[in-house]
Amino acid sequence: MEDEPKLQFPSLPDYKEETLDWAYPMRREMQEILPGLFLGPYSAAMKSKLPVLEKLGITHIVCVRQDIEANFIKPNFPQKFRYLVFDIADNPVENIIRYFPRMKEFIDGCLQNGGKVLVHGNEGFLEVLP
Repeated sequence: MEDEPKLQFPSLPDYKEETLDWAYPMRREMQEILPGLFLGPYSAAMKSKLPVLEKLGITHIVCVRQDIEANFIKPNFPQKFRYLVFDIADNPVENIIRYFPRMKEFIDGCLQNGGKVLVHGNEGFLEVLP
């Protein structure tokens, strides 16, 4: 066998802030999973959460929802944040991989410009984010 190229993965940024151990009730709140990247439930971007979003410095929001949820789960602050919305079926046969390149581009663009992004939506989708 010839020398096969080795896969190289980007290194994770240093995270110097002290972290707390995760607790089950925290699933109802957004969590910073990497510097500048937050994950949370739909409720993390509700109208009542605007002060929290501003305090954390969120600049971009990815909303993942089913198309039938579009009437009640929608961008609440289009004048304050840049949004990327995906209408994705919440079922085991949905091809979610096809959404990854656009989401990665959006998140990378945000982080490279010093922003912070919240990704909220379907629980199953959030478990497999790249």
